[in-house]
Amino acid sequence: MNTREAGRPYHHGSLPETLVAHAVQLLDEAGADAVTVREVARRAGVSPSAPFRHFPDRAALLTAVAEAVAVDFGQIQMAAVNSAGSVPFRALGTAFVRYALAHPHRFALLRGAVFGADRTPALDEGHRAFTHGIVEMIVAGQQRGELRRADPEVIRIAAQALVYGLSQMFVDAYLDASRADALINQVIDLFGLGVLAPDGDVRRTADERDSEHRQGAE
Repeated sequence: MNTREAGRPYHHGSLPETLVAHAVQLLDEAGADAVTVREVARRAGVSPSAPFRHFPDRAALLTAVAEAVAVDFGQIQMAAVNSAGSVPFRALGTAFVRYALAHPHRFALLRGAVFGADRTPALDEGHRAFTHGIVEMIVAGQQRGELRRADPEVIRIAAQALVYGLSQMFVDAYLDASRADALINQVIDLFGLGVLAPDGDVRRTADERDSEHRQGAE
């Protein structure tokens, strides 16, 4: 990820990055509860008090970890988009779920830090920029004829709800991770196709149904 590789000596001025790298390593090993300032300092080879020059408490360290993980999460998704042969929006969703499978503890941390209501200013700015980029990607896909003509923001929310929920089901072991490859493709493909029958009244929009209801009430 976008932090200094743990285990390498740090030079003057890089201690915060070193500490965050070791904290991410601890996070991957045993979850957020395992990330303590004392253990991070021990792994970095510095005194127990050294981290406090950069992070006033454990919460500040975890915030820095969440910000580093969020950057890594976004970069992985963008790399998948940039290397996609076709329909980059689909590649984005697949990369989202695969990241959660590969890094369940990171996903658990992001669940509160990024997908919760109380984002730090840095996380909020990054999240806004990332979601804006997704909307632009959706618009471009619509212009190429890859995606249906609907509100791009609604498409983004629907797609994020799908991959977020699917990721959480794998992380919670509600779904068998050994079936992940097939399920990810099948679920995302079904989302692309839609679940309603192509014919009949079931495809009427909510606006059409509301209009009929108002006319019947007059």
